[in-house]
Amino acid sequence: MAEISETRDLLEESQRRVGKLVLSLRLDDKSRRMAEVEERMARPDFWNNQETALADVEDLKANKAIVEPLREVERRTVDSRELFELMEADGDQSGIDAVADDLRKIASDLDRLELLALLSRPHDREPCFFSIHTGAGGADACEWAEMLLRMYLRFFERRGWKTQELDFNAGEEAGIKGVELRVSGPFAFGYLRGEMGVHRLVRISPFSGRRETSFAAVDVVPDYQEDIKIVIDDKDLKIDTYRSGGKGGQHVNKTDSAVRITHLPSGIVVAVQNERSQHSNKDMAMKILRSRLIQREEAARAAQASAHNAGKMENAWGSQIRNYVMNPYQLVKDVRTGVDTGDIGRVLDGDLDPFVDAYLRWAVE
Repeated sequence: MAEISETRDLLEESQRRVGKLVLSLRLDDKSRRMAEVEERMARPDFWNNQETALADVEDLKANKAIVEPLREVERRTVDSRELFELMEADGDQSGIDAVADDLRKIASDLDRLELLALLSRPHDREPCFFSIHTGAGGADACEWAEMLLRMYLRFFERRGWKTQELDFNAGEEAGIKGVELRVSGPFAFGYLRGEMGVHRLVRISPFSGRRETSFAAVDVVPDYQEDIKIVIDDKDLKIDTYRSGGKGGQHVNKTDSAVRITHLPSGIVVAVQNERSQHSNKDMAMKILRSRLIQREEAARAAQASAHNAGKMENAWGSQIRNYVMNPYQLVKDVRTGVDTGDIGRVLDGDLDPFVDAYLRWAVE
C-alpha cells in the first residue's frame, strides 16, 4: 500500500526528471529535425542521392530513438498526475496504489532515457566498424572469439541494430581468428565504445581438458558520416588481393576479390571480402582505414590518446577490461566499473545492458 506522500514524491520526481531530460536532450529541436527529414522523405526525388538519403534515414532513426520514448514518458507522467489528483480527492487507496506502481515503471524507463543524455560525445550517434581478433590462447582463443561474436550479434539483435559482415577469418582448428562488422542503429558507436579492449575467458578447455585462459580483443571505430578530410598517400599503402574464404556459401569467391590494405606508417591493417567486386571491397577497406586514422588523429588532438590506447592494450595477461570466468566458479566482472554477475550464460546470450550502461555512467564520473 502506497502512502499519499510517497506517491506524491514519486510524481514530483518523475516530473523533475522528465523536465530535465526535455532540456538536456533538446527534445523540441529533435522533433523539428524529424519533421524536416520526414518532409524530405515524402518528396519523389528523395532517393535520387542515395548517400544523402541514407544519412537522413539514419538521422531520423537516431532522433526517433530519443523523441518517441521521451514523449511517451512525458505523456504517462501527465496522466499519472491527473489520475493521482482524482484518486486523492476520492480517497481511493487502490487507485493511489496503481498510480504509484505506474510511477515506479516510469522511473525505470527514465533510467534508460537518462543514459541517452550521456551519449553526447562526438560521433556517438554514428554507425561503427566493430572487430574481434584473437589474442593469446591458440584454438581456445579462436573459439572464445567466436563465442564473443555470438554474444555481440545477440546484443545487436536485441537492440534492433543491423550488421554487415565485411571480413571473416576462420580459425585453423576451431572458432575464428577475426571478424570485421559494420553495425548500424541509433547511437551504435556511443553504446559500443566502452566494449573496446581485451576480453579474458577462464574455463576448462575442450581441447586440453585443463583450465585455460584465453584472450580476444574488440575494437570499435565510428563510421564517420560527415565529410572529414584526411590525406592518405598511395605510397604509404600496401595493397594485397586474395581469394575470399570463410564459412562457405557467400563467403567463398572464385576470383581474387578480397582486399587487404596495410597503412605502413601506422601499421593499421584492414581486410574486406564481403563483396564480389574487388573495387567495392577496396572502397570499403579505404573507408574503414580513413575512420581508424581519423579516430587516432582526433584522440591525439583531444589529448585523449592515453585513454584510447588503454582500450587497445596488449591482447594478453593484465590488460583485460572484462573477465569471464567459467571455472572454478562462474563470474563476469568489468574491471573498470566493478559491475559483475554470476549468470555468465545470460551474458554470453547477449544480455550486456548492465555492463554497457555502467560504463556510460562511469566514463563521465
